[in-house]
Amino acid sequence: MKFKILFLLALFIATPVHTALAGEYNLTIAREAVNITGNPVKKITVNGTIPGPTLRFTEGEDVVIHVTNNMNEDTSVHWHGLLLPGEMDGVPGFNGFPGIKPGETFTYRFHIRQSGTYWYHAHSMGQEQDGHYGSIVITPKNDPVKADRDYVVLLSDFHDEDSWDIMTNLKMSSEYYQYARRTLGDFFDDAKERGFGKAWENAKMWGDMRMLPTDLSDVTGYTFLMNGKTPEQNWTGIFKPGERVRLRFINASAMSFYDVRIPGLKMQVVSSDGQNVEPVPVDEFRFGVAETYDVIVTPREDKAYTIAAEPIDRTGFALGTLAPRENMRGEVPAQRPRALLTMADMGMEHDMSGMNHSKMSPEEMQQMMEDMKSGWAKAGTPQGDKALSYADLRYLGVQKDTRQPEREILVRLGGNMDRYIWTLNGKKYADSGPIKLNYGERVRLKFVNDTMMAHPMHLHGMFVQLENGQPAEKLPNKHTIIVPPGQSYSVLLTADEPGEWAFHCHLLYHMMAGMMNKVVVAKLDPSEIPHGPKPAPYKAQTQPKADMQGMDHSKMDHSMHGGHKHAH
Repeated sequence: MKFKILFLLALFIATPVHTALAGEYNLTIAREAVNITGNPVKKITVNGTIPGPTLRFTEGEDVVIHVTNNMNEDTSVHWHGLLLPGEMDGVPGFNGFPGIKPGETFTYRFHIRQSGTYWYHAHSMGQEQDGHYGSIVITPKNDPVKADRDYVVLLSDFHDEDSWDIMTNLKMSSEYYQYARRTLGDFFDDAKERGFGKAWENAKMWGDMRMLPTDLSDVTGYTFLMNGKTPEQNWTGIFKPGERVRLRFINASAMSFYDVRIPGLKMQVVSSDGQNVEPVPVDEFRFGVAETYDVIVTPREDKAYTIAAEPIDRTGFALGTLAPRENMRGEVPAQRPRALLTMADMGMEHDMSGMNHSKMSPEEMQQMMEDMKSGWAKAGTPQGDKALSYADLRYLGVQKDTRQPEREILVRLGGNMDRYIWTLNGKKYADSGPIKLNYGERVRLKFVNDTMMAHPMHLHGMFVQLENGQPAEKLPNKHTIIVPPGQSYSVLLTADEPGEWAFHCHLLYHMMAGMMNKVVVAKLDPSEIPHGPKPAPYKAQTQPKADMQGMDHSKMDHSMHGGHKHAH
């Protein structure tokens, strides 16, 4: 242990002193009354606002940020996606950081080693949900993306209830916020569309497993905000027809995934998680909690365009407007039908031996095949429109490290809905030992989702390369990976940032309920490095897709609501 500490200290001392730009910033964290929904409630503000101010840095800058805690509770600030020393990452209990005590000021100091769109938020209990978050824009030395206008579009889910009360309710019953249950009327609609027999069979399967096909989000009752404004308040970005407009989308929500579209405008995705990618033209994209996407749009008409971000449980909109003048509004698109989970979401689409397909009509067979298409909350993308896929992402530059992995680390995502416990490899954080990585080694992290919900998995301190079928030198960098229900995704990681790094699901209440671990990067003794079978080499694919072969469906407990594994 002493050797590890000396190794980390040596690396810190050996870091060159940067004499580039220097900026100093002040953030004050407080609880005060806010009125967003018409109901005054006490929430957390950063410099008096929700969200907090946008922090604008320049690549190569040395930043000094003084954070003052005016609350009666500890707080912290994590700089999501930034490469920095572990002691500046802002997670209490990691790298010797104790958090920021009431009445105290903590000063963060770090060098800006990257550019792009990122964000900051509390890493203390549920404070992020209560308003403690904001955006970060880092200007590069040479920006390959040219734009005439540049706007942050930060999405968040606001709740009148306090985050601790929400967590208490979920622990009392995981179904506490399930307002959107299927009704008898929904069943008759299914019977009319698909036939009574098929509708009954489908309902019986869900009932036998005590699951809800509407279980897309643990928490409902949100008001969805765009840059802190409700749909009625209409955040607006101004343009002149023909200008290239850059929109920096940040999902700063606690629990919400969104489908984003701007009717009448094609979007070019140019960045994912702050890292430039080769431009991808799309009509819409889905992104999860903690992800960021930069897009370019070129509105050519003298009219208003609506930015529509629809949560996947279809319980509302975050709305804004691009317009040539203030006080204009575009047409709000019709709300898409509420998406339902399907048998495919349990990874069960390949297990159909018990079904008698000979009695199915061609229409029923077609419907069954539709249900089998990676069904986690289908976006309802119109025929002919393009929705972004992870497989579309290609790193704009050339990856420096294209080594094959030296070992593979399995990360099973699970939980117990009866007790509202969420786990990694069957254990909640309090019961887990750290994942140890040898400094400089190349590893594969293989995520296997044994649950009925998608999980945005976030690793602090380092980017991973998503194995999405692109050539090794073009794999996209990500700090957050969405792992759909019943599926398996793999990423490659070069362990080149020494320290202790949080590794967790970024659905806030999942993390609070135990879905977290610690990754330690240090110079390990050979005896500390687990040895197993040599992992399969990465190979580019013509048609990348999620790996379903790694799923062990026998470990999925379908006797419980949600189909989650028991935690021990």
